[in-house]
Amino acid sequence: MAIDSVVVRQRVEDLDAAVPFYEKLTGTTAARFAFAGVTLASVGPFLLFAGPDEAVQRVAGVAATLSVSDLNAAVEEAEAGGAVIVMPIQPTPNGHRAVLRHPHGGVYEYVGP
Repeated sequence: MAIDSVVVRQRVEDLDAAVPFYEKLTGTTAARFAFAGVTLASVGPFLLFAGPDEAVQRVAGVAATLSVSDLNAAVEEAEAGGAVIVMPIQPTPNGHRAVLRHPHGGVYEYVGP
């Protein structure tokens, strides 16, 4: 398994106020979307998110997003190494995702085609 990129997750109180800082910091334009009651903005290597506490808790418990070219293989390899599937592979607005708890406790979202 190869991890192609890592996206850092950051909860913000006001997405509209936060986005310009991260756009300037990264030199990229934010791509905004909504998922599961949360509003998000992907800005370079950052995934900013805001929303009601109940909805945000589903997103906030994940330390980072790991982009992989073969999601099925990555999940199988991580599971074989001791990771536990928290959420199986499922479709999202941007591809597919799975959430795994690594053997040492970290919870990560894996995304891929």
